[in-house]
Amino acid sequence: MHFFLRLLVRTMRFKNTSIALTATVFILFSASVAFLLEPGTFRNWFNALYWVLTTMSTVGYGDYYAKTALGKLLTIFLYIFGIGLLSVLIGKVLDSIAFIQRQREAGLLSFQGKDHFIVINWGKKAQYAVEEILTRLPEAQIVIIDEIERHPMQRHSNVHFICGDASAEETLEEAGLQSARAAIVFADARIEEPALADGKTLLIASSLERIAPDIHTTVEIIQEKNVQNFRYINVNEFVLSYDAISRLAARAAMKEGNADIFNQLLSRRRGDDIYEVPVRPEWRTYGDAFGDLLERGATLIADRADLGINRKRHEPIPADAKLYIVADEATYLAIAGKTGV
Repeated sequence: MHFFLRLLVRTMRFKNTSIALTATVFILFSASVAFLLEPGTFRNWFNALYWVLTTMSTVGYGDYYAKTALGKLLTIFLYIFGIGLLSVLIGKVLDSIAFIQRQREAGLLSFQGKDHFIVINWGKKAQYAVEEILTRLPEAQIVIIDEIERHPMQRHSNVHFICGDASAEETLEEAGLQSARAAIVFADARIEEPALADGKTLLIASSLERIAPDIHTTVEIIQEKNVQNFRYINVNEFVLSYDAISRLAARAAMKEGNADIFNQLLSRRRGDDIYEVPVRPEWRTYGDAFGDLLERGATLIADRADLGINRKRHEPIPADAKLYIVADEATYLAIAGKTGV
């Protein structure tokens, strides 16, 4: 008896894989012994296995039970050691789950998915960006990279967190950069000096483009004069931060209504929005697209970053065009063929 007690204590110190292996061997061995002792009671080995499991889990339905003295001794043995071993196994499983949860909260688990969005440098703007993505694409997978101590959005199961330096290659590998859909780099709000904040963003963007040059990258830039530095590393999109907000506020003060137009375009809750629409085969020129879209209730505003296409109505639409319209959601869905016209 003392030997078995010592064995149980040592088992509690085993690693999870050793515990699982020990429990499996113990259950299979006990089922084999039970069937050998009372073949008439259990009739086959599977019934003996079923009896061992119900006994160890203290369920004990009573449909099978030991009838011989040796069988009853085996039952007592299972009560004392089998239940203890199963309890240790369950405890280890719960500990593993808790450990994984702690690792997830601390940002120490690598992301294993693909076609996900990577959001770098946590803050209010990053939070709004994540919420916007989840609103538009509820099933989207998002990976947040920052050096904060805890996962900032634990309640969202499809939002993963990586704790680390976003300019470090190992951190970006843990975030699955190579298989990502897009990356967004926000300026670090903890850095007060604009030039230094843009410098850190530039370092991160350089790492992104070096490791995964085909990933669509969007960066927030605080000072417009620094845009030229980012063009050398082939960043796809630039978003000006404080400069744009200041200019919008100034224009709103000088002429009423400007800010409301921008707020409608930026807000998903009110007014029209900007959407990308597929190029239809019958649209040969920009003028064709303008006319057709106006008939459908939408306004064509740009081809990629070109806002001057209203002056190019007679020019043919290039094969790689990306057309953007201003419309409400229902009109966009009808044009895109996602619902009835």
